[in-house]
Amino acid sequence: MAFIKFNKSELVNLAYSLKREILSANKSGSYCNTSILTCNTRRYHGLLAVTLDRFGGDRFLLLSALDESLIVSGKQFNLGIHCYGDIYEPRGHKYVVDFSADPVPSITYKVGEVIFRKSILLAPDRDQVMVRYDLLSSPSGVKLIIKPYLAFRNIHDLTHRNQEANLWGSEIQNGVAYRMYANFPDLNIQLSDPKAKYEAAPYWNCGIVYSDEYRRGFDCKEDLMVPGSFEVALAKGGSVVLSASTLQEDPSAFKRSYNSYLKAAGEVTGYDEELRRCADSLITDHNSRKKINAGLTWMYTGLLRETLLSLAGLTLYGLNDPKMFEEILDNIVADEQERLFRRTTQVEAPLLFVNALQSYINYGASEKSVWKKYGVIVKGVLESYLPGERAEISMQPNGLLWAQKDGVALSWMNAYVNGQPVTPRAGYQVETNALWYNAICFALEMEGKFGPKKSSFVAKWTPIRDLVKASYQPMFWNPQRGCLADYVDNAGQNMDIRPNQLCPLACKYSPIDEEFFPSILRVVDNELVTARGIRTLSPRDPKYKGVYEGSQTERDLAYHQGSTRPSLLEPYVRVSFLVKGESFVKKAQWLVEGFYEDLGKHGVGAFSELYDADPPHEPHGAISSALSTAALLSVNYMINKFKEEGK
Repeated sequence: MAFIKFNKSELVNLAYSLKREILSANKSGSYCNTSILTCNTRRYHGLLAVTLDRFGGDRFLLLSALDESLIVSGKQFNLGIHCYGDIYEPRGHKYVVDFSADPVPSITYKVGEVIFRKSILLAPDRDQVMVRYDLLSSPSGVKLIIKPYLAFRNIHDLTHRNQEANLWGSEIQNGVAYRMYANFPDLNIQLSDPKAKYEAAPYWNCGIVYSDEYRRGFDCKEDLMVPGSFEVALAKGGSVVLSASTLQEDPSAFKRSYNSYLKAAGEVTGYDEELRRCADSLITDHNSRKKINAGLTWMYTGLLRETLLSLAGLTLYGLNDPKMFEEILDNIVADEQERLFRRTTQVEAPLLFVNALQSYINYGASEKSVWKKYGVIVKGVLESYLPGERAEISMQPNGLLWAQKDGVALSWMNAYVNGQPVTPRAGYQVETNALWYNAICFALEMEGKFGPKKSSFVAKWTPIRDLVKASYQPMFWNPQRGCLADYVDNAGQNMDIRPNQLCPLACKYSPIDEEFFPSILRVVDNELVTARGIRTLSPRDPKYKGVYEGSQTERDLAYHQGSTRPSLLEPYVRVSFLVKGESFVKKAQWLVEGFYEDLGKHGVGAFSELYDADPPHEPHGAISSALSTAALLSVNYMINKFKEEGK
């Protein structure tokens, strides 16, 4: 039995089915993403988007859709569906009777006595999507007509009818190669059946509307080029495989390759396996350089903060692959020299390098080997925060870090409205300074163990560590509220109740005395914890936005002003185990299991970036988030480890 299924009544309800998306991503940097009806509702949707080095490594959508029609007893039944504002045409969803997400997305149609299935498989290691069509039941043979919809544009853009496009393809074995614009690769569409016919009849299908973009207030209308149609005969029980690839493939091997890929994918048998599958899908190996994609499908690959935060969860707790951990870490160091050592608007991000190393050591890596390889990087990061090194942040005479740059959000809370940051947080930030103290303590411990006996680094940084420790708690602790200030500026403590105060408690080396942990955690429990992650702002705050919906401005105002983050469960659960011990196991399990209940929402089988802060906590944002997936894997790891230690 498939892991995730939908029934006919759910599928024919467009308000329900168009909100649910299928997603496949592979190691080459390609993806396939659309709704469960294959009606595209976002500009990012399409059957084949690929990473193109020739255009700076961005992703480009080549094949937007395939429209299928069945000719049964001389009558044509169109199975496709597109949105044109208030009109959906054709209305192929009325024939859909079943959908299964596992092991690959499969849609079953019923036209009279004809039962027909379409299955979509993204090749795991190449820029190729394969679509298998099976005539499961029919009184007689049918004809299948397939029309490709071509885009050939950046995934963030939209395309429109133009004179520059090449509307014609060139014949190749069992198919046609298309290249709409110069410098693009060919898109080779081929069928496994050598008797398949192709008729060129190019035209622009104009005015397709992406309903999700419209709802969010973005440009939403696109013209797509339809170059012609393929026709193939299907007998009862017969099948045909269509391949769309940047390479010319061998059509005689399509069915064999499809079956091989399908067998390798296997069926998901449990939630832990689904988490690991998602973890693997978020790691690319484009040009044999492994990187983490921050979120599918529109977030970027190789981002510093997102990589460092999700690295241990994905590679260690999810895939049990220390070698991959180091490979990705080495690649981020090579690619992010500027942010690590000179400047970045996410001022805490370079300090997260130490947290990643601490997770690696806790997982079993040799302290000595880790320090030998990465110690110089840790020292370089610390030195970059000294006075005169970075324009956006610098150590002050009290040892703490002050971040400030006019008109710029200098933290992970970096949404903007009308060019101005929603949460500027200029001054002493509670999480950045906790990470600063943690990094200094780690470096001093490692250098003390494995450095020279008379280390100049230890001599220089020991007094800085002591100064930070002496300054931190008086700076951020608020005895009246029983918790920590979110940041401190020239006006004093900012007492917005936010989850950033979890950071100093979750760090291995905390600048806060443990006697204050229960009080801080109690505030977080009372004001920020939900059934779907941790709120980014207390609902008691007048700036609070409980729902992430509406225009771009409305959503940006909610992004860090209430919307929950599954990723924040990792520090919350870590601190809760420290304070509450064994009594917290059941709640930790309950928090994780809630996300399993949502696997049929938003990104089917994936873990979303954020949720509404108010019940019923609907998912939003990137449909498959590296931070969310990694956090859930980390929490499961903590739960299992705690159970083992308690035996």
